[in-house]
This record gives sequence, C-alpha cells and structure tokens, in this order.
Amino acid sequence: MAAEGCNQNTRKLDRGARFNVFPSMETSKTSQPVIFNPDFFVERLRHEHPQAFTDLVLSHVTRLIDLPGEEFAQLTGDCDPRLPSSTGLLRSFNILKRKEKGVVFGAPLTEEGIAQIYQLIEYLRKNLHIEGLFRVPGHSLRQAALREILNAGAEIDLEMGDFHPNDAASLLKAYLGELPEPLLMHRHYHAHLKIGELTVFDGKGDKTNTPDKERQIEAFQLLFMLLPPANRSLLKLLLDLLYHTARNQQVNKMSAINLATMFAPQIIWPKNVMASDLQGNIEKLNNGIAFLIRHSQKLFKAPAYIKEYARVYFTGSKTLQSKDDLTLCSGTKETPAVLEPTSNLSPYTRKSDGNSLTKSIDTETYTESALRELYQQVNNMPESAKKKKLIRQFEKQPLMTPSSEPRSPFSSKHWRSRSLGGIIKRKVLGGQILTGKENGKAQSPAASCSGDTSSGGAVIQARKPPI
Repeated sequence: MAAEGCNQNTRKLDRGARFNVFPSMETSKTSQPVIFNPDFFVERLRHEHPQAFTDLVLSHVTRLIDLPGEEFAQLTGDCDPRLPSSTGLLRSFNILKRKEKGVVFGAPLTEEGIAQIYQLIEYLRKNLHIEGLFRVPGHSLRQAALREILNAGAEIDLEMGDFHPNDAASLLKAYLGELPEPLLMHRHYHAHLKIGELTVFDGKGDKTNTPDKERQIEAFQLLFMLLPPANRSLLKLLLDLLYHTARNQQVNKMSAINLATMFAPQIIWPKNVMASDLQGNIEKLNNGIAFLIRHSQKLFKAPAYIKEYARVYFTGSKTLQSKDDLTLCSGTKETPAVLEPTSNLSPYTRKSDGNSLTKSIDTETYTESALRELYQQVNNMPESAKKKKLIRQFEKQPLMTPSSEPRSPFSSKHWRSRSLGGIIKRKVLGGQILTGKENGKAQSPAASCSGDTSSGGAVIQARKPPI
C-alpha cells in the first residue's frame, strides 16, 4: 500500500522547530525592529486590550453594513446564531460521523492542526498547473493513507511521488469540511451576506446594481479582524493558495468562481445543511467567496484609520503623520499644527502619569458628525418624494433625553439604539427645528433664548422675562 511505501519518508515532527503560523509579538520584537511592521500597534491593541479593540472594529463594521439587533448580537457572540437547519436524519448522520475524531481531521482548529495541513498547502502551491485541481477527486486509498499520516502528527515529504496533487487537494477540502465550525464561523454568516449586498449609489441617492468593491473590501478587512487567530491564519493561507490557483486558470481551468463553488460549502455554509436549506443564498455565498479569492491580497491589512487609532492609543502622540490626515481629522481646509486633545480620533486619553488609560467622551463624536453630513446630503437632494420621506423620518424622531450615565463611543450596545432624530436635532439644527404648528405658537423664554442662527435659517428672538 501507499502507506507502507512512504513510511520511510515520514518522521515525527520536531516540536521545538514546529511550523508556527501565528504572529508572535515576542518574535517581532527580537527578530526585527517593530517599525517595519505596519500593523504592530494594531496587534498590540488586539492582545493587550481585546475589548477596546473589538469595540473599535465593531463600531466601524456597523457603519458599513446594517445589522439589526439580533444579527448584531450574533456577530458579537451575545446570542447563539440563528442559521438554516436541516432534517434530523442528516444531523444525526453527521453526529455519528464526527465521533471518529483524530488529532487533525474532525478536531477543533489548533496550531498543531494548521501545521499539519500546511504541508498540503505547501505541496499544492508547487503544483498549480494540474488541470482540474480541487475539482478532480484523488484516489481514495491514497487519501486514507495520507489522512492517517497527518492524523498521527508526522511530517511527510510529498515530493517523493507517493501521492498525487489531487489527493492533497481532496484531503484539504475534507479537512475544512470536517471542522466542528466553518472556518468563517457561524456568527459571521449574516454579516457575509450583508457585505455582498453593498452597492454603489447614484446621484439621486438610490442604490444601483453595481457592487461597491471598496466598501466591501473595507468591511471584509474589519470582519476578518474579529476572527480568532487560528481561523484568521488558516484563512489567509487558504485564500492565498486559491488566489494563485486562479491566476493559473489558463492552465488548470480553475477560475475564482469555480474555486468558490468548490470551497463555499466547506468554509462558509452552516453545518448540517443541504443546498435546498439555504433558500436562494447559494449564489450570494459563492460570489462572496469568489470575491475573497480575487481580492485576498488586500483583505488582511488593517484599514488606515485603525492603524492610526492604535498608534495614538499607545504613543499618546498628538501629531499626525501627514497633512492629509490632519485635514481629514480637522474637517476644515486649513491644516492645524497638532491634533486637539478632544479629537474624534480616539476616545481614550492618557493620564498625566502615563501608566493608565481613561475614557473620555468627546462633545461631538465622529458618528454624530457622520449623521450631520448625512442630513445635509439629504437636504441638498433634488426635490422629490424620496427626499420628503427622508426628511420626515428625521423630524418624527423624539428628542434625545440626556442619560444619567456617560456613554462610551465604543459601548458594547448597538449604535442604532441611540435616537437618530435626537442627534440630528440636537447637533445639526439645535433649537431651530420647528414644525408648522410650532411656528404658530409662542415660545417660552427657556425655549427661545438661544438666539442661534444657521445659514438660510430664521433668527429666533428671545422674549425678555418680566422684571
């Protein structure tokens, strides 16, 4: 058998020199200066302040995609994900199948398991010319022998010719399919569907059918930052392999969409379901995985604003790195010399001793600034029924009541729990939002003493109180 022929070519892994796919902060500090790692402060924030890191990323995820309360709770892990389910017969069959677990196959994702599977990935990278790679199945007996070797924790020289690249490709798909949870995780399932729906808006503010690739890439960058380290590491290795496979599609006949069709059931489909249970989402999922393959080289980089936030978080530096960043943060055409202490860039400020961090709430968060811009854009739209409807939605919201407790910009509660209309009325128009009925009523001294004006707005004069 093939297993007997290759026993001489295998040996136990040296645990001291085991392949390590996880980024190590200690390694980066000793082997090379940290200045060469552009994501150094991002990784440091992830390890030293995981809750602040998670809240920061989640706040930007919800800025890009609309997640209702239940779906947001699933993304944060506050509740169990609600996924398509299958019949009891299929579920019981899969439970029986998973009883036979090995060190690698069928076991939860671990560093040791990834080190074993990396042998398959490394071998496949050298054989991207094989026609029908990942589509043509390998030999069942050779796959069984290779599975046994990998499950035993042995290192094998696949270049000896005892196994075919199709054997390794089939076994890689089998490993991903036998993970207890999909590589892209159950709780991220709805977020992937929502990201696939991001499209470009036309001049009238209406959605088009053209995908907004830039926003999709940004959303995936943020979403992948929420993955556990093991999932993120293996996903990066896998997508890089599939990316180079698709680049050789003229030889191997495997395009990005073909590869996505092969791997979507293994890495994103909920467990214990059949194709009929996904209710028309199969095409969306396949297109989503194809998008990940095509843009894999951009998806594992932190967005620039996350890098800058993490840098300021640890260095406490008030000087930004470029004039463009200063202009962006100031919101004006003139560039200030330094970043103000109450900048919207970071809700965290250092105490004078420099050893502890304290949260402070800015008088105007970047979310409220975005809401003001949104209202102004709606107000500048051409007159139409859509514009009137949006204006009514802003104005019908009740005024926001001040909370007795200060709220952190990165609270674990969902952003949309705040009153949208209250923020707009309080921050954008101040005391000048008056409906037709209110214009006809006399204003009380307390309500009409602001005297604020805005461009194009009426001046509200205060009555003098009786002496």
